[in-house]
Amino acid sequence: MRRRTITMVTAVLVLAGCSSGTTAGEDANETLPAAGTSTGASASEEASADDPLLLAYDLAGMEPTEIIEHLDALGGAERPADLMASVRVDELLLSDASGELTLALPEDRFYLSVAPYVDQTHECFYHSLTTCQGELTGEAVEVTVLDDAGDVILNEERTTAENGFVGMWLPRDVEGTVRITADGRTGEVPFSTGDDGATCLTTLQLA
Repeated sequence: MRRRTITMVTAVLVLAGCSSGTTAGEDANETLPAAGTSTGASASEEASADDPLLLAYDLAGMEPTEIIEHLDALGGAERPADLMASVRVDELLLSDASGELTLALPEDRFYLSVAPYVDQTHECFYHSLTTCQGELTGEAVEVTVLDDAGDVILNEERTTAENGFVGMWLPRDVEGTVRITADGRTGEVPFSTGDDGATCLTTLQLA
């Protein structure tokens, strides 16, 4: 189900899951305010493929999963500067000065984006597709995702995007470990794809 919510511009500010860069060792997993928080009234209506917000950023006709993959692959000047896009457990929140659009995600899939780092990282919980920036861009990495039973969910050779992240679709309601190896360095962090799971992991340090 898609729904469009017209809110005050202040709602845009709470969608970003990432802050400015911080040095390693600082808290990089802070929970952020709920999306769509606003002191103003709101109204809802069904969103359609020709929704003005989707049209404005050439996203019309894309499924929510396709929008996530498209935006997460961009970096630098290619990113739409006026668009905020926050990946939550079960929905994608899009927002600009005109309002906010909420798109439902598949019930059985969870999008997790991981930014491996060596020296510098940043705080993140819900992944922001248009503002998050990781340290390592265009880096060849080996990604292994294991569940708590030790079974392999994913094992792939990937390249970090221009935003320094590796995005992956995982099954819902799973806990386990993400392990990434790059240039002889390896790091791993726990993850959860449950209702309280983070869609953005920036605590995986390569050493």
